[in-house]
Amino acid sequence: MDRSDTGFEDRLAALGPDLHETLGRVYGPDRAGEVTDRLVRIARAAHRDRPVELRDLDERRLREPDWFQRPSMLGYAAYADRFAGTLADVGERTAYLKELGVTYLHLMPLLTPRPAPNDGGYAVMDYRSVRPDLGTVDDLRELATTLRGEGVSLCLDLVLNHVAREHEWAVAARAGDPDKRAYFHVHPDREVPDAYEATLPEVFPDFAPGSFTWDDELDGWVWTTFNDYQWDVNWSNPAVLCDYADIILTLANVGVEVFRLDAIAFIWKRLGTMCQNEPEVHELTRALRTVVRIAAPAVLFKAEAIVGPAELPAYLGVGEHAGRVSDLAYHNGLMVQVWSMLASGEVGLATHALQQLPQPPSTTSWATYVRCHDDIGWAIADEDAWAVGIDPAAHRRFLSDWYSGAFPGSWARGLVFQHNEATGDRRISGSLASLAGLEAGDPGAVARILWAHAVVLGFGGLPLIWMGDELGLLNDAGWADDPAHAADNRWVHRPRMPWDAASHADPHGIGAGLRHLLDVRRELPHLHAATPTEVWDPRDPGVLLVVRRHPSGPLLAAFNATDRPAWVDADVLHWLGLHTDGLHDAISGTAPSLVEGAVPLEPYAVAWLHDRG
Repeated sequence: MDRSDTGFEDRLAALGPDLHETLGRVYGPDRAGEVTDRLVRIARAAHRDRPVELRDLDERRLREPDWFQRPSMLGYAAYADRFAGTLADVGERTAYLKELGVTYLHLMPLLTPRPAPNDGGYAVMDYRSVRPDLGTVDDLRELATTLRGEGVSLCLDLVLNHVAREHEWAVAARAGDPDKRAYFHVHPDREVPDAYEATLPEVFPDFAPGSFTWDDELDGWVWTTFNDYQWDVNWSNPAVLCDYADIILTLANVGVEVFRLDAIAFIWKRLGTMCQNEPEVHELTRALRTVVRIAAPAVLFKAEAIVGPAELPAYLGVGEHAGRVSDLAYHNGLMVQVWSMLASGEVGLATHALQQLPQPPSTTSWATYVRCHDDIGWAIADEDAWAVGIDPAAHRRFLSDWYSGAFPGSWARGLVFQHNEATGDRRISGSLASLAGLEAGDPGAVARILWAHAVVLGFGGLPLIWMGDELGLLNDAGWADDPAHAADNRWVHRPRMPWDAASHADPHGIGAGLRHLLDVRRELPHLHAATPTEVWDPRDPGVLLVVRRHPSGPLLAAFNATDRPAWVDADVLHWLGLHTDGLHDAISGTAPSLVEGAVPLEPYAVAWLHDRG
């Protein structure tokens, strides 16, 4: 038995009982042993086939388990074709990523989808192959190797809730295979679907109403949460869990280091509920993570859980699950509050909402971001809004009006996505720069762009940059020219990367400003993700106060969300134990000018204050 096999057996001995117990809670004690044995066989085979260099990576990551929590970490997300072309072309742009400071690259769906329409690649037809226009699995392996050699971890999407109608499981089900039919939720008539529909929200009410689709070949109603060509898989069938474990470990052996678990909130169905965030979701994720920890411990899970604030912490683990579910989870609430603060110039709602979230487990991290590939949904909890005297429905209407440019005086240039007439819900599409006012020519736009980035960089966690935001790319005026995209205006903020010289001239100073923030962040141990984040009640209603207490001393991050001068009061510094005679602003690199002991902030200014020591 070689050294690595010994490590596998040690991890199996340590984690195997937890896997068995977790599976017992999902499938019952009578089936837990059988499912555990099958998963262990899958893990053992995957570990046996794991390349030596990836086994070495496993050992390094086990020695340095906080590698992804460090303030030197920076994520970047892009569509491979829109960023560079093919996977080989992405590899040729590694120098650009390194110059920016990227250590984690998320390439949007690139496993083989069904032909268009395919929900931007999220209707996967084959998890074990790559889109032919991007390359091959060998190209993916080579790219992962190139990135790893430069200290960049590759993240890929793994769609857990559904597969394309053309996936081999669905093809077999339509051909009459009873085992594969059991991979899906199929009903002979509308009785059960109608019972579920009574409590199910519609994800795409404009072009995919309802959550069930009749299929003639299947001779039944199949569950389709998102689109009629995306069939929800049945996770109550343990064969589904086992197949996904095998898929994950196969891709991990290609070199994928992080899996973005797409649509994870939807995977368990329970009558009489919204069929989101059910307890089994976290149990199943924990089981998958345990299997991967045994076979390929360098791999991380990131939960794509765009859910309400109350449901979000469970995706990193609460109570008995703490630190045993996902390693990363999107801090969707922070993203929403960034845009809310910029539109309103008030930080009270953001402060209260962010204060309601418990600290994540110390071995995990939020993924913080200003924009992503998706639309912005105004996930503001009613109770948070009412607590600070705001009508939540009215505030959500205001934000939709503001960011679509309909509100008088708005500098934003976004598009309404999926207007739900029944609920009044209107989500927003648009690039960061266009939403922040750069397209409208507003003089405060650049400051707002850098302010928003400073918030997600100064909050702790693993910050992510959406492709082109570092250049201030505007909305793509030709987003609808491609017929495959014409019905989905989210493509307005998915432009192609302009690699001409002019695009890198940085006429607005956005790139230089962002790189400076990143340079400062790398040198601040306070921004390690394991350091707790405190959001303090504001003294100035337009200034967000974020405190991070580190053994080297506290850090106070102050963010002026307004177009007027503001202040960090002297009492805030005093209560935190910061001494005015040694006070240092990490962003400016100087001691701040004080007025009667208070720190002045220019419009949209940011200060990261600590004792020089």
